[in-house]
Parts: sequence; C-alpha cells; structure tokens
Amino acid sequence: MPPEPPRPAHRAPHRSAAGGDTEVLIVGAGPVGLTLAHELARRRVRVRVVDRAAGPATTSRALAVHPRTLEITHQMGLADALLAHGQRVTHFTLHLRGRELIRFDTNYAHLPTCYPFSLMLDQVRTEQVLRDRLAGLGVGIEWGVELTGLRTDGERVTARLRHGTASGRVAEVEEREAGGEAVVDEEAEVPWLVGADGSRSTVREELRLRLVGDATRTWLNADVVLDTDLPRDSNHLLHTGSGTVLLVPFPDPGKWRVVDTEETDGAADTEAVRRRLGAKISRALGRPVAVGVPTWVSVFRVQQRMITAMRSGRCFVAGDAAHVHSPASGQGMNTGMQDAYNLAWKLADVVRGHAREALLDSYAAERIPVGGRLLSSTRKATALVALRNAAAPVLMPVGLTALKALRPVKRRVEHRIMAGLSGLALQYADGPLSPAPAGGTDRGLRPGYRVGCTARDEANHPGWRALRAALTDPRWTLLLFPAAPAPPGHAPTGLDAPDRHDADRAVRAQLTRHFGRAVGVRCVHPGNGERCEPDALPDPDGALRRGLGVPPGGYALIRPDGYLAAKGPYAPAAAVGEVLRGLHLIPEHLVAHSPRHEHEDGGPRQDARTE
Repeated sequence: MPPEPPRPAHRAPHRSAAGGDTEVLIVGAGPVGLTLAHELARRRVRVRVVDRAAGPATTSRALAVHPRTLEITHQMGLADALLAHGQRVTHFTLHLRGRELIRFDTNYAHLPTCYPFSLMLDQVRTEQVLRDRLAGLGVGIEWGVELTGLRTDGERVTARLRHGTASGRVAEVEEREAGGEAVVDEEAEVPWLVGADGSRSTVREELRLRLVGDATRTWLNADVVLDTDLPRDSNHLLHTGSGTVLLVPFPDPGKWRVVDTEETDGAADTEAVRRRLGAKISRALGRPVAVGVPTWVSVFRVQQRMITAMRSGRCFVAGDAAHVHSPASGQGMNTGMQDAYNLAWKLADVVRGHAREALLDSYAAERIPVGGRLLSSTRKATALVALRNAAAPVLMPVGLTALKALRPVKRRVEHRIMAGLSGLALQYADGPLSPAPAGGTDRGLRPGYRVGCTARDEANHPGWRALRAALTDPRWTLLLFPAAPAPPGHAPTGLDAPDRHDADRAVRAQLTRHFGRAVGVRCVHPGNGERCEPDALPDPDGALRRGLGVPPGGYALIRPDGYLAAKGPYAPAAAVGEVLRGLHLIPEHLVAHSPRHEHEDGGPRQDARTE
C-alpha cells in the first residue's frame, strides 16, 4: 500500500480575536511578547500571540522590575497592579564572616523618577497582570502552537505553525501523532511578525540572525524560605570564602531567591541543595540560618550574547531572542520589555498608516547600542557578584571601610550603580529620531533623553502632574507653551496675548487636523488652562517648561515612549509640521484610512489612560 500523502497545511490569513485579519503575529507569550501585544492592541492593531508551551509558566525566572520598566508600565496603565504585589528594594548589602561590610543606598539625584526603587515581583505575577489586561483588550494566547518555519514574500510573511506541540520537541510530536492525538499544521499569512521566543528563538534561527558572545560561568538558582532577620528592602551579597551567594527577596513572607555562584552539582537533590545553602549562608552571616526545602532549583549558564540586527524585512526579534544577559543585575526581562515598548508604537504607527515604514529602521538603530552597553555593564555586575578573587576577603573590608568614610565618593558610586541598573540613564540622543534642538533651545533636556520627574515634582507642580497623565495617551504628545507676559509699557504685537492665545489655538487646531490621529496636541497654560481648551495642561509655576528646557512660547514633542523627540522656539504650524514629517509621520490628508479606523477621532482612549 502506498504511503499516505502528507496532510495539506491550512493556509489562510488568520482572523484575530478582536475581529478581522491578523496584522502582527507575535511568537512568544512571555513578558516581552505580552508587552508588545498589549501596546499594539491598545493602539487598535489586530494581533495574534502564539506560544509553544502548554500554558503559562509556573516558576519565576526574572524577579526584578526596575524603575524605567515601571515608568513604562505606568504609561500602559499597569503600574498600580504591579506595585500592589511587589516588594520594594532600595539597598544592596555586602556581608563577610558575620560582618556587614557596607550597605549601598539608592541615589537617583540625577535620575528623576516617580519609582526610585526596584520592585521584586515574581515573573509569573508580572505575566499574569499582562495577560489579564490583554484579555480585556480582546486578545487571548494560543498555547501549544509552535512556529516551525517562516518565509517572507514582499509585503507578507508566511508562518508555518504546528498546533498541539506543547513541548516543541520533535520526538514528542511524533509520539503524540502515533497515539492519535491531533497535530495540525497551519500556514498563516500576516503582514508583520515579531519573535519574542527567548534565547533559543526559532524566529532568529529562521532569519539567520547570529547571536554572538560568550557563556563562561554556571550558577544555581533556588527559591527557598529563610529563617532570617535580614532586611527585606535590600539585596544581600554574601561572601562565603571561596565564592558568593546572592539573596534577593520575593514579595512572599520569608521567601528568597538564592543564587549560588560557586557550586552547582546535585541540583536534582533538593535536600542536598538545602543543606549546602544553609551552611554557606550561616557561615557568611556568622549565625545559624534555617533554610527550607527549595520549591524550584535551576542550573544555568551565565550568557553574554547579542545580535547585530533586530529586523529582517517584515520580521523583528526582541528580548532574549536578540540579546541574552547575565542575571546578576536583573536586566534580561527589563531590557526585553523595553525593546517591545520601543517597537510597539513604531509598528502601530506604520500599520495604521500614520508613519512611513522608515520609522521602523529606528528600532534596531536605538536598541542594538542599548544591548551593547548592557553587555558591558552586566559583565561588570557578574564579576562583582561572583567575587572569586582569592584576595577579596582581605581587601574588601579595607576598601569598603574607606568607602563608607568618604560619603561623597560613596554617593557617586551609588549613582553609577543606579545609572547602570535602573534603565533611567539610557538615551537615544545619537539616534535617527533625535534632531538637534532648534535655535535657542540647546539648554536643558536634549532630544533623545527620557522625560521624567520625581514623586515630589508630581505632587508639588501641576504641570508635571498633568504631563504624567497625558503620557498615558498612546500617541505622541506635542506641547505648545505660552509666551512670556509682556513687560510694562510694551507695545503689543501679533504675538502678545490675547492675540497669541488665538494664534496658539489656531496652531493647535491646524496640527490636530493634520496629525491628530498620531499626535495629541496640547496647549500649556500658566493658569488653570481655561483659555486654551480643550485638553490644556496647567503649568502655573512654569516648572514643566523649565524642566523640559523650552523657552517661553516654544514647543516640545514627546515620543509615545516618553522620550523627548524635539523642541524649539515659537513656530507656526507649518514649521512644526515639518518637524513631524521629518520624524516620518504622515499628514492626515495623505493617510489612506481603512474602514476600521474611520470612527476614531484621534483622541486618547480612556481605558489606556487609567491605572
């Protein structure tokens, strides 16, 4: 009997959960893929999310959510949900032979943020918050669906998907086929595809993007309950004599992530791991510490790898698919979520016809250098955490005692630690979306730098409070600032109030008419905003204008991810429009609107502006 012919693959554009054909297929439903899907769906892009796993992860890998990522989640409307579940950490303490050598504090003096801490939160919970909000936008996750191949053809990507392959292993698939369980092949055609499928990314392999770097260390992770009085607002690095143990607090009472940088043998024997960790922790702290049986143990290679391209045609990679970092400073998940956030608003603007495809070139141009800088900083963090120098037990107490005595030097060290750890110092000033400031605006915040304020700024200054709320709008934000009041005896001109207020309203109306679907144009008023409605931002004390470094009567353009894009002195609508076109945005009359967008009025979505 001749062999049965292979079953033909189903081949059709996929109908997304939100209705209509899928516009972006996302491979991978971890925090990176979920962040990307959320931000695309929030901008009314039809997404499909597939993952080869049988269901959500039940063990936490990443634990830290750093300040820059918390700022992102505020814009997404998720920060409060994460903060409610997490443990705030503001210190890093070193211990040796029962002695606390030094406690580093946080120093955000030059990194203004409303989140001056790292939030320790199980990745499982972070993903759950993202999935719940994504479901509220009408997007579900297709579990047990594995990408097995892809090809690009002009303006379409054909993804070959296998359904029912929860493990992604060929042997298991063959066994399940032999047992009669359905395994369905599908060829899905989509305009865009993003690989957020981790360090062993199939998308990266299919695109032949090479991950280069090294993997030189092997560490052990264990999640345990410790009977200890160590402060839970700090991470603790314990020098054990020949190596180190890092303790990171979970939000759950008594639970800690323990990282052993020296011994990794016998990971399958949880009782042996428990005894070994108990002996090391007790020796380093100089007192007995009871260690519970680990609920999860993992041995892993510490990798430092990245690729030199993050796009191939209509396909992209993000997160661990593009760069893999040491867990020493908790950068992996955070960097990946920031990748996704950077890509999402750009891809949404292109998909919806608000920007030229050239905007997408800025994704790799901005994020690859970030990955390179992080490789350098995480290598240093890895060396610090490992501390395998034989002289360390002798030299550390001497050096750190001197550092504690030199308070200004210690503060500078703390600032450098926060700059490397928090993500707040990352900037795109040399990137393609950061034009030089226009004449008279070269002071203060430069294009390409993050727009941020402290919680005190938000509480004390109405302008900063209003701007933080405005930045939850998924569009670009254009601020038009009022001119300075005319001095006594000054002869009025066409730019003086009330004529200037009329001019501001006219500029706002014209720019809203031409770019309003992609850009929220907001007047800033020195009073309560009643003369510059609608959507005026009050700035009665001028704190917002001064913080952005904009002259009276000038403008500031902020990207959807909260970075300053451009600023300048007073300019007519045509001149500001040129700036927007230079950043690849397309005026409304040139946009070919699809029927699904005709109902949109360009205003912010309320569900995207609230926590």
